[in-house]
Amino acid sequence: MVATEGPGHAEQLAMDAANAGHDVVVAAGGDGTVHEVANGILNSGRENVTLAVVPIGSANDFAFSLERQFGTSSLADDSFHLIDVGLVDATSRSRFFVESIGLGLSARVTLESRKIHRLQRLLLYGLAALRALNAHSPQSLKLGWDDESEVEQTTLMLSMMLGLREGNFLLAPKALMDDGLFDVVHALELGRWSAMCLLPRVAMSGPPEQHPQVKLRQCRRLTAAAPHPLTIHTDGEMFCTPVDEISTVAITLLPKRLRAKVCTS
Repeated sequence: MVATEGPGHAEQLAMDAANAGHDVVVAAGGDGTVHEVANGILNSGRENVTLAVVPIGSANDFAFSLERQFGTSSLADDSFHLIDVGLVDATSRSRFFVESIGLGLSARVTLESRKIHRLQRLLLYGLAALRALNAHSPQSLKLGWDDESEVEQTTLMLSMMLGLREGNFLLAPKALMDDGLFDVVHALELGRWSAMCLLPRVAMSGPPEQHPQVKLRQCRRLTAAAPHPLTIHTDGEMFCTPVDEISTVAITLLPKRLRAKVCTS
């Protein structure tokens, strides 16, 4: 057992553990810890290492999704499940993710959640969403889905889901973590009031399947470009903010790339 000392430390510890020959690396924490440990394992280059999660964080979205599909395991057994992984590439950086990636409003919610203390789970992210809606407006994105031609669309929020939840919101209730597909929630030109009215439903049962400004689809790859710097989160951790001046990214699904399980103790 090793305690992390700051941001990025869990990733280095996980990579060191994998390279030292350990077959299981345990992330005891929330989605931020899971994100770092997963990146450490994946960057080690070893494919026979299992990510085990003991969920003790504020959201635990990844653990929720994994448990809902596969159930729980014991730390002592050698079970695991092969799950899909996402990879986001920009000119200056790249990052793996295991639960979700969000552009626009959902990334702004992540930023706002960092400013809120003493709240957890849905209360935390619900308040952060309300604050983000007051600060974020739809912006133009040029999107290329799989092999389709690029289209330019005004976008409030775009989330690509491997798991079920993003910030405790049930964005993809039908997602499977091993089907080789992202489940995408794409909100177009939604006004603040319309978006606020949708929040309770999204939190409990997912986005509406029939809404003129909310598009649901699946894909394996997406390119996104904007005339302005993007705000993006991966698993609730900031991949980039406007100060990073990243305006073009490619997001790719890597099928059944990681061994994982969630443990209750």
